[in-house]
Amino acid sequence: MLYEKVDGKMKCGLCYRRCLIDTNKTGFCNVRKNIDGKLCSLVYDKLASYSVNPIEKKPFFHYYPGSKWFSFSTVGCNFRCLHCQNYDISQAKPGEVPDFDVPPEKIVQMAKDYDAIGVSYTFTEPTVFFEYCYDTGIIARKNNLKNCFVTNGYMTPETVKLSEDFLDAVRIDLKGDDSHYKKICGNIKLENVLECISNFYKTKTHLEIITLVIPDENDNRDTVRMFADFLLSLSSEIPWHFTRFYPCYKMLDKKITPVSTLEKMRNWASDFGMKYVYIGNVPGHEYENTHCPNCDALLIERWGFSIKKNVLENNKCPSCGEKIPIVGVGFKHPPLLTEKPKVFPKMLGKCQRHFPSHTP
Repeated sequence: MLYEKVDGKMKCGLCYRRCLIDTNKTGFCNVRKNIDGKLCSLVYDKLASYSVNPIEKKPFFHYYPGSKWFSFSTVGCNFRCLHCQNYDISQAKPGEVPDFDVPPEKIVQMAKDYDAIGVSYTFTEPTVFFEYCYDTGIIARKNNLKNCFVTNGYMTPETVKLSEDFLDAVRIDLKGDDSHYKKICGNIKLENVLECISNFYKTKTHLEIITLVIPDENDNRDTVRMFADFLLSLSSEIPWHFTRFYPCYKMLDKKITPVSTLEKMRNWASDFGMKYVYIGNVPGHEYENTHCPNCDALLIERWGFSIKKNVLENNKCPSCGEKIPIVGVGFKHPPLLTEKPKVFPKMLGKCQRHFPSHTP
């Protein structure tokens, strides 16, 4: 999907890199190849990892709190983040790690067998296996399942437009200023990420933002101010997550983010006008919880990826009646399925992974 022929090469239109790909070559993501004048996906149907997790692990705090999701990915990514926690699959090329031929219909059946309410496209970057996402998402909707992306936010306007056919929610990274994106993420342009976020906001897709806070890289007031000004230009009610960094991949020399730094950044964002700002990867912290922005009543109490208490009534504060922008009825986590799935039980030992979402 989304490519054109330019001077004998194939120009990909899925992400802002818009790679020009010679015959028998792949794009930057390593998973889209020019084969005889056609741009082909090398990872369609190629399931590299999957698991079942709560929506809070993505993290989404304002979308069906406490719900259970079937999560999966292929290999490949259009970023080169030095701190990538899933580098073993995101930076892998097709064939370098075990995968299984699992068509979209089977993905949806697996989600249903796990009693998940939706399918999450995550772990690597859904943009680079978009065709797989698209076909799975269309079938999922027909089966009354939701769809969410966990993405770096580098999709072109054309890709965002296509995603409206199936996507219900999107969680996008805001990693740092322009120099941070160039240095840490592989020569990425911040302006394109901001445009992607704006484009998603204009759709009906539920949107949440995450910033992984890396000591001495993006833990400063100027960055928070810049991002807050941008998000406020869209809405003060967009949930924003500041999450704790743990050393990983090519940034093992960095220290774990101090909790005090997360608290400081969260408070800056709140002071600047954002109404729903959270801290992540600090289980039990008060800023994991959702409070009413009007009367400060505790509405949803969390511990890590679990919900301890939810007192919302029709998504309104029971104390003052303030409408809280949460999509879907919240409920406590059902126990995650630990038995083998009904579909492809032999895959569990080889293919199932439980990635930590920036946790150690």
